[in-house]
Parts: sequence; structure tokens; C-alpha cells
Amino acid sequence: MGRAAKAIVYREGGPIAMEPIDVAPPKRDEITLKLAACGVCHSDLSATNGTVRMPPPLVLGHEGFGSVVEVGEGVAGFKVGDAVLTSFARMCGKCAACVSGHPARCEHAAEAFSTLPDGTVRTHDAKGEPLNVFCGLGAMAEYATIHVDNAIKVDAHGIPPASAAIVSCAVMTGVGSVTNTAKVEPGSRVAVFGLGGVGLNAVQGAVLAGAATIVAVDTNADKLAAAKRFGATDVVNAKEEDMVKAVRRLGRVDYGFECVGSGELVSQAYKCLAPGGTLVIVGVAPGKDQATFTPISMAMEERCIRGSTYGSARPQKDIPALLALYRGGRLKLDEMVTRTYSIDQGPQAFDDLKAGRNLRGVIVF
Repeated sequence: MGRAAKAIVYREGGPIAMEPIDVAPPKRDEITLKLAACGVCHSDLSATNGTVRMPPPLVLGHEGFGSVVEVGEGVAGFKVGDAVLTSFARMCGKCAACVSGHPARCEHAAEAFSTLPDGTVRTHDAKGEPLNVFCGLGAMAEYATIHVDNAIKVDAHGIPPASAAIVSCAVMTGVGSVTNTAKVEPGSRVAVFGLGGVGLNAVQGAVLAGAATIVAVDTNADKLAAAKRFGATDVVNAKEEDMVKAVRRLGRVDYGFECVGSGELVSQAYKCLAPGGTLVIVGVAPGKDQATFTPISMAMEERCIRGSTYGSARPQKDIPALLALYRGGRLKLDEMVTRTYSIDQGPQAFDDLKAGRNLRGVIVF
């Protein structure tokens, strides 16, 4: 017997809507979560506009925090009542990438792209028809049955659910791109291009890494002001001045982080690099986007471009460490959550996301 729940569902050609669903019990190596909060991430929006191709009908949500209410056969390490953060990247723990310490590159991640790893789902609509789930999760629902490879057990005592939830994607991706992917060195010069939830956490990552200069670039004045509160030393409003000239005037940077998902912005950000500089592409651009650079500049100035998925996360290690930084007053989470919504307000949350009204909106159940 399943659990009746409300969820935010996307259907092709239709709007994002709150719908009743049924969530089936867990099978082998699965757990059922009662969600407490789920962040409203741009990646969910990307699944509805074709930037990320996921087959509808689709239960959205991947930045989730909740507790275990049921455990499937063979599950070890989780019990009813455990606090869990969801991981949108499956980590099988057995492939070459996982065992070498790079679970964000798990060779089996695609098996939990829009279904659970066995290719089936535990979610059905009111008519009994199956519903796909974003990244094997579908965490924008009151309940979700997920595979243990997408679950991180945490100690979340004393952390507001909305603040905990955003760690599982925005915070991990942004901070991790700086500390794991780029391994920014103390005293470095950093520029962050795009100040959504991921970009602002890249700013926080640069602070944690000890960067001497942190230039935040955006077109939204409110987000530029927020970047200063999160540790940026300088800001550039790309709506008011030439971004490349403004950044270079402050000094070419050792590390740049493109956090929007735009080929054109990648091209511009590359021009801001100092000799030996590294540009990290964090944002997910549409498949047809292209970026341009001159190969001679890469060779003669030893500049580098690399990608970052999920902040090159080792979730089982990194996510508890991020929560510890919050407890120690070194990582801002509460300040990132600018509005919370009920599940019934889910469509409004997405409208606010499109309009750039929040640093991070979170659905609280």
C-alpha cells in the first residue's frame, strides 16, 4: 500500500502544477522519505524548458531534506527516523570513478536520471499512471521513495529544514566547485559570474579558501548586494558596464567560475583570466550553446577550462562537513533562504525563480 502525497509535477505542454500522487513502498536497497523541505533549483526549471531533457510527466525536486519512514529489504546504514539529505548524483560506490574518490563522475549515475536505478518508479498519479522522478528523486513531494545510493545520512539537529535542504545542491555545487574542483589557493584572485544559489555559494567557497580578491558579477543589483554580504570584495553590474573591461580593471583573475549556463558568458569569462588561470564551468548551458576562445592564448598563457559537476562532490564526506561549517558560523545558510512556500504555492515558487526574486526559495512541508 502506497502513501498519498502532494507533489509538484511537470507535464509536457502544461504548466507546473501541484498534483496528488501515490508513493509506493521501498523495494530492495530503497528507503521512503517524508520530506521536510525541498529547494526550488534552476535545474528543475531547466527540466521544464528543455535545457535538461527529462521525459514528462515528471515529479520535480532534487534538493531535498527529510527523514526515513520506511526501509526496504537489504538496506544497511539507514533506519526509520534518520535525517537524510538527497543527492541528485547517484553514487554506486563500486565503479572506477567512485572507488578512486570521484563519485560525482559515477559511471552508473545515468541509471537514476529520471527513474530509480532499476528503470522503474515508485510514483504514480491519481489514475495509477507512472510518473518519472527528477534525478531518481522527485523530492518536491511530501513523500519520496529513493535508492540508498542517492541518500546521505546527516546529523541535522538544530538546523532549520529549509537551510539544511539547500546544502544538498546549491551549497555543495557552489562551494565544491571552488574547494574540490578548482582547489583555489589562499591569496588567489577569484571572479564568480552569475549569482544564483550556486554562484553565491561559489563566493562563500572562495571565502573559505582564503581568496584575497573575490569579484562577483551579475545584472541583478539585489544579488550583487547579497554577494557583498556573502564575502565578495568587489562587484560588477554587467548591465551597467562592460563586464570584461570591469573585471580586468580590477585585475585579471586566477580562477573564474561560470555559474549561469551560457556559452557567451563562458567566452567572456575566459577573457578575464590571468596567465595560468583556470575557468570552471559550473552552469548547465543549453545543448546548442557554444563558447569561443583562441587556442594560442591557452597555450602561450597556460590558461585552462574545466567543468564541474556537483562541485566534484564526495557527498558522504563533504555534506556533513558543510553542515559543521554552518554550525561553526563559517557558512551562511539561513541568509540564503529568502522565502519559503507551501507545496500548494509551488507554481508561485517557480514564477519567482524565473523572475530572480529570491536568493533561494524553498518549499517547506
